[in-house]
Amino acid sequence: MTAPTTLLDKVWAAHEIHRRADGASLLWVDRHLVHEGSHHAFAKLAARDATVAEPDLTFAVVDHYAPTRDRDRIADPQIARMIQTLRDNAETHHLQIFDLLDPRQGIVHVIGPEQGLTLPGLLINCGDSHTSTHGAFGAMGFGIGATEVAHVLATQTIWQKKPLAMRISVDGALGPGVTAKDIALHWIARLGTGGAQGHAVEYAGEAIRDLSMEGRMTLCNLSIEGGARMGMIAPDETTFAYLQDRPFAPKGAEWDRAVDDWAMLRTDTDAGFARDIHIDATQIAPTVTWGTSPEQALPVDATIPDPAKLQGSKADAARDALDYMGLVAGRPIDGTPVDQVFLGSCTNGRIEDLRAAAAVLAGRKAKVPGLVSPGSAQVKKQAEEEGLDQVFTEAGLDWVAAGCSMCVGMNGDLVPAGKRCASSTNRNFRGRQGRGARTHLMSPAMVAAAAVTGTITDVRPFLQDRAA
Repeated sequence: MTAPTTLLDKVWAAHEIHRRADGASLLWVDRHLVHEGSHHAFAKLAARDATVAEPDLTFAVVDHYAPTRDRDRIADPQIARMIQTLRDNAETHHLQIFDLLDPRQGIVHVIGPEQGLTLPGLLINCGDSHTSTHGAFGAMGFGIGATEVAHVLATQTIWQKKPLAMRISVDGALGPGVTAKDIALHWIARLGTGGAQGHAVEYAGEAIRDLSMEGRMTLCNLSIEGGARMGMIAPDETTFAYLQDRPFAPKGAEWDRAVDDWAMLRTDTDAGFARDIHIDATQIAPTVTWGTSPEQALPVDATIPDPAKLQGSKADAARDALDYMGLVAGRPIDGTPVDQVFLGSCTNGRIEDLRAAAAVLAGRKAKVPGLVSPGSAQVKKQAEEEGLDQVFTEAGLDWVAAGCSMCVGMNGDLVPAGKRCASSTNRNFRGRQGRGARTHLMSPAMVAAAAVTGTITDVRPFLQDRAA
């Protein structure tokens, strides 16, 4: 008899080549995703006169610095150089590249699943913390630093210490207007940004099973904001339906065999977890951040917390956050004016996200300016075929090309200093969207509602007479 094992245990064991005396494991990497920021790792490779060990398993993506306008004539020479450096490295090492004008281009964590590069049971690395997104498929996905990127390029392996297993079960059904983004912000606010530190989080429960793959990707994407090394969800029929016929997914008899194998990737009954958290889905409301950390979040119908009622470092952090954000404790967060909105990112830039925002905006006008950047060129194409782009532009928002855009502020899409942005992104750190920018994280539908009212506002009344 063997002891019951978790999903993490199964996937980790399948990739472990060797375990050192200190407990670190050498793991095989199935997919390595690189982008413009990976140039440091390629430079380390060149300094050793080394080559990429498995070029067929490494994929280059232009996303972080990708301009969302005028791609045929990049105005910023530094951005042009970054993109060209990735092209040069891809050519030198014979890597497939999803280049700026490629119809498959997009944010790395959007196009990996979209192309079927992300599959259940794989180990996926990228020099980006939100690689946790790929765990939505029952894969192990986690971000790595430049030195580790160089090691994977040279060896197709990585040294890691196995994280502890943690389960977050969301029981019951979500209410109207409540999304995967709200689940994530809810648990991070409850447990803190270090609440899952040192753990791999497996999401379970009725509310998780009811999520689409887009929702599952949003949830796993945000795992890193709660301190987790990765997020994972066991693959099921929803997963298989999403992946079938994707360009890089198995075909024919190989598909049938793969699905049989993937169906085994689930936690055994009675398997143990270092932490086991239960959340009542009915208690989750549309949620918004008020501070400068994802844990500084609250239901949209709540009031801004009073630092005097908090303890220790949390009180100090709240005072600093309120000062930076220009907010007053004790006031409702609902009604807080915003200066602009942003829809997009690897967290919420997929077709389902754009549909949700368009459902709110249809027939309505935005009171503030905003930018809509689809997660990929294919999402952009599909949205245009569905007429979503017209909904956004008729509402008064700008419809632009795919890329990380205003999430990271590396490509010219910025929030001016002192301005407040309702954003569907993943981080509200100081200066994340531009020096002095004030960012409020929320779901795409909540962003759309903020655009219509010019304030942070509860989306639920906007959905009463139409499908979300």
